[in-house]
Amino acid sequence: MDNPNGIKPIPSPNATRWLYIILAIFAVIIIALSIWLISAKSSLKVLQQEKETQRELLQREVDSLIEEHNRTKAAYGQLADSMALKDSIIMANANEIKLLLDDQWEYYKVKKKLERLQVISQNYVRQMDSLYSVNRELTEENERIREEVVNERKRYKELNKTKDELSGKVNEAAVFRTFNVEVSGIRQRGSKSELVTDKAKRVERIKICFTLAQNSLIQAGNKNIYIRIAAPDSKILVKSRDDAYSFMFKGERLQYSIMEVVDYDNSDKEICVFWEKRDTQELTPGLYYVDIYEGDNQIGEANLMLK
Repeated sequence: MDNPNGIKPIPSPNATRWLYIILAIFAVIIIALSIWLISAKSSLKVLQQEKETQRELLQREVDSLIEEHNRTKAAYGQLADSMALKDSIIMANANEIKLLLDDQWEYYKVKKKLERLQVISQNYVRQMDSLYSVNRELTEENERIREEVVNERKRYKELNKTKDELSGKVNEAAVFRTFNVEVSGIRQRGSKSELVTDKAKRVERIKICFTLAQNSLIQAGNKNIYIRIAAPDSKILVKSRDDAYSFMFKGERLQYSIMEVVDYDNSDKEICVFWEKRDTQELTPGLYYVDIYEGDNQIGEANLMLK
């Protein structure tokens, strides 16, 4: 019923009390939410700072690893060219990590990739050390062989001075002798052209030339000349391990690389033979030893250095 006098009713004390209580509760809730938001914002800022610190540390680790890797390559010079594939793997992994660090990233994912890269880099250094040691040994061996070759040439010149005096005695022995033994790596150019090379990757044939010396005490006729080529790992370069590609030498069966039937007529015989590399075969750099046999006698030897 409307108030005829227009006077508003006065709220009861209980209603006013409840209103204050509700307002107080809302105020407490607002204050609590404000405190929580401030705390959450502060925590988020700390987490972001920690994350940025982690990112910078990982970035420094990657940069340090790459700098050390580049120093290693520079220290070994041209020897590092043989490890180009491993180098490309290291750089690809480093670039991948850098991209992850620049974009949205996960600490443990990047850390795992970095640890893997460190292992690859350590293996690279160990392999470079091993290559360096092998290369140094080959260089020393090459120098020793060169000295031996020089000494052998000097000895040959000295022997040549007394050739007339010794020729009678040498001819008394019915054993083949060879001289002017030369070995060279060949790269074929067309059907007739040959190019001499000392690069292992380019060698397609190994050419061996020598002179079979005159010996009147050896019966003329067909003679089987066997040649063995030993790779730097001491394995003989053969067409097959079958006994058909072997010969007997002082009671032992040996595999040969080349067999040549020579029509010997008791005069100096110049002979050139070739060992052909298979299409699927790869020659490794190093020193190759060549031995020449006839019957139970080793009648010649030489060597070939491939880079």
